[in-house]
Amino acid sequence: MSGPIVITHDDENRCFLAVVDGVEAFTRYAFAEGVATFIRTYIPDAFRGRGIATQLIRVSLTQAREAGWRVTPECPMVATYMKEHPETQDLLTPAGLRLLGLKIDR
Repeated sequence: MSGPIVITHDDENRCFLAVVDGVEAFTRYAFAEGVATFIRTYIPDAFRGRGIATQLIRVSLTQAREAGWRVTPECPMVATYMKEHPETQDLLTPAGLRLLGLKIDR
């Protein structure tokens, strides 16, 4: 990885993109009624293990917070990140809390 990671939000295609050395990684979501349901994260094999998914998901959740969205992490990578980062769990919908095995009445 020689160049900086550039992360952008592609609202039209409902995804956040990370461009690394000209190659795209992404996290895709569905959106309805103020809820972003993260459904897939893709990191090319050549870039796995370099923290790209972590950066991509962190930026995605920060922008979700800034936009006032709630989050349902159906994507296993996003779910794992949110489970390991309690500071993001206030974004979770009741369905998201259930996915992570957390109490709904928190």
